[in-house]
Amino acid sequence: MSESFSDNARRLAGAAGRLLSWPPDWFWNATPAELAAILCGEDEDIAGGITRQTIEQMMERERNG
Repeated sequence: MSESFSDNARRLAGAAGRLLSWPPDWFWNATPAELAAILCGEDEDIAGGITRQTIEQMMERERNG
């Protein structure tokens, strides 16, 4: 992954604003599971989430935000 977490978060925040008419604080207060539940259809399988290993890799890569 060449893009940083902040780049992807900014992109998702913009999409939530455009697609859902959410103000920024609604996006930042929502959990990933809540956002996925809103954007995915009822019959769509939502991925099992993020692993601890992935979180540790992100933390290592994004030490300064």
